[in-house]
Amino acid sequence: MIGFFALAAGFLTLLVLIMAGRLIMGPTGADRAVALDAMNTLVIGIMILLAAHFESVVMVDVAIVYAALSFVSTMFIARYIEEGRK
Repeated sequence: MIGFFALAAGFLTLLVLIMAGRLIMGPTGADRAVALDAMNTLVIGIMILLAAHFESVVMVDVAIVYAALSFVSTMFIARYIEEGRK
């Protein structure tokens, strides 16, 4: 069972690194915002995997708070990008 969690976490970590590349090299602000949102979603997935592996409810709570903060930050970035276009 450890192999499954390690494989899944490794795959998600690889995807986070790919999204980091997109975040750095994104040609527009909107591309970077989408990459950041995708990275946050993948990090939440890693947190949930770790919570399942270690059977820790606290880590799920941390993931929920992180998801809420990520959502709010994405909304602020989207509003900033939208105001810049006017």
